[in-house]
Amino acid sequence: MKVTLYSDGSSRGNPGPGGYGTILQYVDTKGVLHEREYTEGFADTTNNRMELMGVIIGLEALTKPCEVLVISDSKYVTDAFNQHWIDTWKQKNWRQGTSNPVKNIDLWQRLLEAMEGHKVTFTWVKGHAGHPENERCDAMATDSADRILSGMD
Repeated sequence: MKVTLYSDGSSRGNPGPGGYGTILQYVDTKGVLHEREYTEGFADTTNNRMELMGVIIGLEALTKPCEVLVISDSKYVTDAFNQHWIDTWKQKNWRQGTSNPVKNIDLWQRLLEAMEGHKVTFTWVKGHAGHPENERCDAMATDSADRILSGMD
């Protein structure tokens, strides 16, 4: 089963209130598009944590092995896999260089766990460039952050 996962994260302040927006799309054998959306806000987070959470939540929603194309405007997320940073971090016991720990280790490990059983590829798209699903994810992420900021959640 082929699934496309679109995701974006937002933070109002870094750290500050933030949120993610995720869209899962699947076209069945009859050509019918199935779609699910996920969004959530957090009171004290960073943009990078929200970028990771959006992908994690989308992958964790899958109930059987899938071929997943992750589309994100986050170089932080896409380059970690496409530039093989994640492999180097794991080899160095989650360290960058000789001493600095990788930021967000908890979420990187959760993401790797969520990827198990799936074939996942990552594609970067330019943010705020008119990509319809990326714009929808951005709107969900910022709306969730704003709801936290305004005390509505």
